[in-house]
Amino acid sequence: MTSLQSLAVGLIGAGRMGSFHAEALARRLPGVRLAAIADPAPGAAQALAARLDCSKAYAEIGDLLADPEIEAVVIVTPARSHAGLVEAAARAGKAVFCEKPMAITLDEADRAIAAAREADVALQVGFNRRFDPGFHAAHEKITAGDVGTPQLLRSLTRDPKLHDPSRIPPWTIFLETLIHDFDLLRHLNPGSEPVEVFAMADAVVRPDFKDQGLLDTAVVTIRFDNGAIATAEANFQAVYGYDVRAEVLGSNGMLTMGDLRRTHLTAYGPAGAAAECVTYDQDLFRTAYVAELAEFTDSVRDKRTPSVTGEDARAALGIALAAIGSIATGGAVRVGALRESPAAVQLVSSH
Repeated sequence: MTSLQSLAVGLIGAGRMGSFHAEALARRLPGVRLAAIADPAPGAAQALAARLDCSKAYAEIGDLLADPEIEAVVIVTPARSHAGLVEAAARAGKAVFCEKPMAITLDEADRAIAAAREADVALQVGFNRRFDPGFHAAHEKITAGDVGTPQLLRSLTRDPKLHDPSRIPPWTIFLETLIHDFDLLRHLNPGSEPVEVFAMADAVVRPDFKDQGLLDTAVVTIRFDNGAIATAEANFQAVYGYDVRAEVLGSNGMLTMGDLRRTHLTAYGPAGAAAECVTYDQDLFRTAYVAELAEFTDSVRDKRTPSVTGEDARAALGIALAAIGSIATGGAVRVGALRESPAAVQLVSSH
């Protein structure tokens, strides 16, 4: 590391989420310097670098990974490229923060984890809900035993609008949306692991895209080895806002978390009561997104394991793959029984 006061971080992927993370690295994290940006899209890295006064912009990701100045990288590329980039970054000796999902098969996840371990570099995955103040406080209370043993858990993600369904790969609702809920449910039931999954899903919002393998509505039931039962649900058309909530019922009480209101103001008038709702993930989880990057960069400086690991990403992926297997077979699936997604054609033919 060049300086304990200035950690040189490279960003891979200059799209919507990458731009947000780049701004956090450049302007919101003391002791961190956005040293380079890479994106193969023509002009993307250069435009973002110019806006944030970043001195280096690469069209080739390999050039950023070969840059000796870069000590850590933040990967914000399409999901199917994550695992390979984690491996490449680790082999280049860079600490790695990777957006979720870290991988889309268990074999990919195992290779990514092994690469980081062999290179002795930090590997953190972007499960931002763990860093939201409300969800974090809930985990602390559960860990302290305040609600007793978790018995029933629930987590939901409802996106406000299904943008351009033609660009959404099959199984996205499990691998990229509900993956957050799967991780959160594990986090809110500490010391226990999921053992069996049953899922139901369909194309309800856009049935015209079902033949392309797009599912937009899903409910997943998860049984844990401590007897707790959890449900995770997702939908791609919550017209009222970006809705992320969770609940834990324990032997000594209950916790609820998540609020999509922009403020705690409720207005009452002739049309009834109304509240302004958040419609964008970067607004709802702004603090959490910055906090997860602070955790990552601090872990690199302190030479410690981040609080959200590659193993956590693998565990959430195992639930997602079991849910996909349940959709394909119509029955419950043991976690770990499926190492990769069935072909998309199975999805269509099974409905």
